[in-house]
Amino acid sequence: MAMDAATIERLIKESLPDAQVSIEDLRGDGDHYAAHVVSNAFRGKTRLQQHQMVYQALRGRMGNELHALALQTGAPED
Repeated sequence: MAMDAATIERLIKESLPDAQVSIEDLRGDGDHYAAHVVSNAFRGKTRLQQHQMVYQALRGRMGNELHALALQTGAPED
C-alpha cells in the first residue's frame, strides 16, 4: 500500500514541529517521493544524522509503505 504526500508531511512535522516540508511525487505512483525538509533541529547535525531523523519520523514505513524517498535536508539560513 502506497503513502500519500500529506501523510509523509504529517509524520515529519509530528517529529519536527518547526519543519518546513515540501514533498514531490516523482512518478505519480505514491511510492517514489522527493522531500525537502528544513528544521532548526538539524543545526549541528551531519547530513546522515539529519536523514536518520527524518527516517525515524516515518516510523518504520520506509521500505514498506514508502519505497523510495530522495531527501534534501538542512537548517534554516540565518
